Amino acid sequence: MDGLAYWKSAAEGWSSYGVLVVYTLLLGVAIRFIHHALFNGSMLTLQYYVVDTIILLLFATAGYRYYRTQQMTNNYYWLYEKVSPFSWKAK
Repeated sequence: MDGLAYWKSAAEGWSSYGVLVVYTLLLGVAIRFIHHALFNGSMLTLQYYVVDTIILLLFATAGYRYYRTQQMTNNYYWLYEKVSPFSWKAK
């Protein structure tokens, strides 16, 4: 599954934002493992895990909001209009 797919999956399934956060926390563990396995980095360093996960969460939130905005404005075009790539408003 590529990087875009997991937040698109959360938005596409109308999952809550909490599901996205759980996905991102798990992806943060996977990223730490890759750093350890490929680059001989530290696996169990809380500081690096938190930094990696925050960066992932920023991108995941942007992708989630972008896709959710498309959903709301396309599926409910008579109720909502797009204000920005990340938000919508009632008509």
